[in-house]
Amino acid sequence: MNSSYLFSILATASIFTLLALSLNIITGYAGQAMMGIAAFFGIGAYTAAIITTHDGNFLLALLAAMIVSGVFGAVLGVISLRLQADFLAITTIGINFVMAAVFNSLKITGGTLGLTTSKPVIFGLKMNNMYFFIFTTILIVIVCLLITKMRHSWFGMALASIENDPGAARSFGINVSKYQILAFIIGTALAGLTGGIYSHRMGFISSTDFAFVVSIQIVSMCVIGGLGTLRGPIFGAVVLTVLPEVLRFADNYRELVYALLLVIMVRFMPEGLLGDDSPVWKFLVGLFRKIKPRKKTRADLIAEKAKAGEYELSGEGGQA
Repeated sequence: MNSSYLFSILATASIFTLLALSLNIITGYAGQAMMGIAAFFGIGAYTAAIITTHDGNFLLALLAAMIVSGVFGAVLGVISLRLQADFLAITTIGINFVMAAVFNSLKITGGTLGLTTSKPVIFGLKMNNMYFFIFTTILIVIVCLLITKMRHSWFGMALASIENDPGAARSFGINVSKYQILAFIIGTALAGLTGGIYSHRMGFISSTDFAFVVSIQIVSMCVIGGLGTLRGPIFGAVVLTVLPEVLRFADNYRELVYALLLVIMVRFMPEGLLGDDSPVWKFLVGLFRKIKPRKKTRADLIAEKAKAGEYELSGEGGQA
């Protein structure tokens, strides 16, 4: 395997990892049934491509892609307030088909002929597959750090409560509508950013690049890896990007493989391979603990002694 081919696969995997992380914010953390993420992926791709074909700066084009996709995401977020999970999923599927038709018919998007982009130059470096991989990987690290910080913030805790039970969250004074809309804005803006990178990495885009089947692929990546975690979408994106290269002889059946994997995971392991409640993940954590046991805290030692009968816990703070 030559380095050019390797970095081509790695660049593709990194782009779809970033896209899977964007869907995970909406579906994994906010619990919203998004089935049309490819529409916002396409909005960002065409926005950035149109700007750079008119001599715009690549980095500014990516910023514009985020803003435009985020605005459309805000509109969808407002619509989602009126819809239950199943109807929201159907609505987002419809939006995906509508946007693909729009991309295919507008003159500014190149219509059926598609749109050609040139390789951008960043800090004097003409971007190739290796640089796209490095650039996207840096963004993935930044996004993961921000998501980690988000999950430990009030915003993250609000999303977790909404994902578990929106009614209960509302009863505790959480503005469910606001947080759902914010989740849509953040997720779709990140999808738009990914689309801008994708359009320039590929050099050519058409409406088929953002068809509904792409949304299914991204959903499969998140579900197979494990929704609501960072490791899940990353693992799923890498596996489902590399797998077609390994099974290139079955390329005509790629969509069937995605569908089968998705059905199997939803039926037998809905938490995904690396989800928090996944048997696979629990086994890996247990194996890691055997290799490197966790250092016991004072609370652990007291609990062990209490269990062994060395302490009789009283009602006054647990003193012997």
